[in-house]
Amino acid sequence: MAKTGVFDSDPTAIAKAKELKREMKKLLIKIEDEDDFGVQTIDQLQEALSALREATMRKMAKSSSLEMLETVSCPEEFRCPLSNELMRDPVVLASGQTYDKLFIQKWLSSGNRTCPKTQQVLPHTALTPNLLIREMISRWCKKIGLEPKNQYHPNLVNEEEAVTRSDREIFNSLLCKVSSSNLQDQKSAAKELRLLTKKGTEFRALFGESPDEVTRLVNPLLHGSNPDEKLQEDVVTTLLNISIHDDSNKKLVCENPNVIPLLIDALRRGTVATRSNAAAAIFTLSALDSNKVLIGKSGILKPLIDLLEEGNPLAIKDVAAAIFTLCIAHENRSRAVRDGAVRVLGKKISNGLYVDELLAILAMLVTHWKAVEELGELGGVSWLLKVARESECKRNKENAIVILHTICFSDRTKWKEIKEEENAHGTITKLSREGTSRAQRKANGILDRLRKAMNLTHTA
Repeated sequence: MAKTGVFDSDPTAIAKAKELKREMKKLLIKIEDEDDFGVQTIDQLQEALSALREATMRKMAKSSSLEMLETVSCPEEFRCPLSNELMRDPVVLASGQTYDKLFIQKWLSSGNRTCPKTQQVLPHTALTPNLLIREMISRWCKKIGLEPKNQYHPNLVNEEEAVTRSDREIFNSLLCKVSSSNLQDQKSAAKELRLLTKKGTEFRALFGESPDEVTRLVNPLLHGSNPDEKLQEDVVTTLLNISIHDDSNKKLVCENPNVIPLLIDALRRGTVATRSNAAAAIFTLSALDSNKVLIGKSGILKPLIDLLEEGNPLAIKDVAAAIFTLCIAHENRSRAVRDGAVRVLGKKISNGLYVDELLAILAMLVTHWKAVEELGELGGVSWLLKVARESECKRNKENAIVILHTICFSDRTKWKEIKEEENAHGTITKLSREGTSRAQRKANGILDRLRKAMNLTHTA
């Protein structure tokens, strides 16, 4: 069994400790093998040893803070429902529930569009700081003698996240290379920037300091009609990594006039990985309401819908998440309908493909009259009734009955088919009793409409 130590749970500390040990080993070998090694070698050894000692002491201090936290009973309202740990940055979701920002962002970035605790479908994914809970946590930490800056997720947050002079030098050097005219320099620098922005927040933050840095990053894709595939993939993925950082980065990236056209191009002719990451970048950028409108106007929904129709399993969930988030803005729903979303969604849902993701999009689009008309032409009522009857997922049943409710109130020619389903299987009555609260309301609305229609027929 491997031995455990102070660095075992921190990947960054592990890497630094290994590097210091390797350096010390080289110096010791030099001292042992050479008679005239000099005082400088001894100084270097002392510096490496001091650095290792400092890192070890820092980690031990964090560990003791964590041990102190674990011995104290933390109030339940201070724990994140996702991590069950004391919250570092409490934020409020649209459902009204409070989560730690790090964990709820990870949940949303995975394509989830419901509240983890209540399972409520989210009208938007904006996160609002919970200043009251943050202040209460701060007071509680001081009361038990625990510094707030040390008690949160010691393995995820550390002092090394601050931007150093060395970070800036590396950053500027890579941007010079990526914006040069040499393809090999561009490719190597883009790859390195992709890795650095994936691993560390400091490099994502550096991109957010000036819009010029994003322009330098995308510069090699601005020239020529056939970009190198690997270069395109690395630049697009770096844009995704930058956008994940915070709202100011999302705004800065989205408002750069070069970015959205490049993402559209990547969606149309990039590798599968590039197209998937371009869609993920659109999804991430669309978390801001102002970005939803800006991106929607760019014409990006059409290539997203085309990619959805293509149906590559590696990209389809990112594409669906991007379309869903964009269509939270009402003006983008008409654009999606115009660009053929209803036909593509209907075809896949009727074939039982990605029903969870796609029904949620269709439930938003059906608020547009043209979507209702297209669903009627596509025979949508029959497969929506099938989902409502046979699906084991309550959320899918809810979305199906929401769409059917809109159709029922918009197109009288579909009442007969819905009534036949009710007579044969009692699907709508069952949902009015056993569905989610929203599904029950919509199901009861349909039943009321059918009863009124029957009364009018008998009276006539």
